[in-house]
Amino acid sequence: MNTVSDSRKRFKEMVEALREQDYRLTPQRLEIIRVLAQSRDHPSAEEVFEEVRNNFPTTSLATVYRNILKLKELGQILELGFPEGGNRYDGNRPFPHPHVICIRCRRIMDPDLENLEDLTSRLAETTGFKIVNHRLDFFGICPGCQDKAE
Repeated sequence: MNTVSDSRKRFKEMVEALREQDYRLTPQRLEIIRVLAQSRDHPSAEEVFEEVRNNFPTTSLATVYRNILKLKELGQILELGFPEGGNRYDGNRPFPHPHVICIRCRRIMDPDLENLEDLTSRLAETTGFKIVNHRLDFFGICPGCQDKAE
C-alpha cells in the first residue's frame, strides 16, 4: 500500500473513531486529523498547529492539544514523550513500534523489525510479565546530519 492510500485509510479510521464517540467533526478537527494522518515525521503539537493554521488561521494551540488528547485517548495516535520535553505524535502507526531517533535534528523514523512480536512473547514467557505496552527507541545520527558533519 502506498503512503497516499495509507494516509487516507488512517484519516478515515480516526474520523470513524470520533464519530463512534459522538464528537463533532468541525473543519478544524478534520484538518488536525488530516495533518496527523499524512505526516511521516512524528510532528509535535506545535508543528501540527503551524500546519493547521495555514488553512485555519484562527485555530488555537489549545484546540490542537485538546484534539490530540482525544485522539490519543481513543488509541488513534501514539504519543512519544521525551525527557527534555517536546512530545511527538504518530498518527500512522498508533500502536507500540520501534523508532530510530536522530540525536542532532530529532528526526524520527519507523524501522520495520520482523521479530518484535517474537521478542515481546519471549520476554513475557521468560519473565512471567504480562506485557501490556512497550517502547523501543534507537538513538543515533541520521544520514542527513552525518552528511552535514563531513
